Amino acid sequence: MALSAQAQTSTPAQLLSQYSQQAGTRPDASKGQQFFTSKHGREWACASCHGATPTGTGQHAATGRPIRPLAPGFNPERFTDAAKTEKWFRRNCNDVAGRECTAAEKADVLAWLLTLKP
Repeated sequence: MALSAQAQTSTPAQLLSQYSQQAGTRPDASKGQQFFTSKHGREWACASCHGATPTGTGQHAATGRPIRPLAPGFNPERFTDAAKTEKWFRRNCNDVAGRECTAAEKADVLAWLLTLKP
C-alpha cells in the first residue's frame, strides 16, 4: 500500500504516522531494529549496506558506493519526501525480503530509526 500523492514534502514523523494508520497498528521500534538487522530469505539484510546502527556512512554491498546515514537524526534529508521514501522502501525491501514491505514493517523500521539520536 503506497502513501497518497499528497504534498511530497514530509517529516519523518508524518510518514511514520501515515504508515501506522495504514497498518492499523502502533509502530514497534524493537521490531524495526530486528527487521533491519535480520535477513529475510535473501542474501542481504538492511544492515548489510547501512550498518547495524545506521548513523554513519554505509557502503553498498555490491557496488561499494558510499551511502549517507539512514537515521534522520544523522541525516536530516532522510524521510522528508514521501515519493522518494516509497521508492527507497520498494527497492530496498525487494533486495532484502524479495517483496514490498508492509506498512507495519515500514512503520516499525522508521520508528526505530527515529530513536537513534546524536
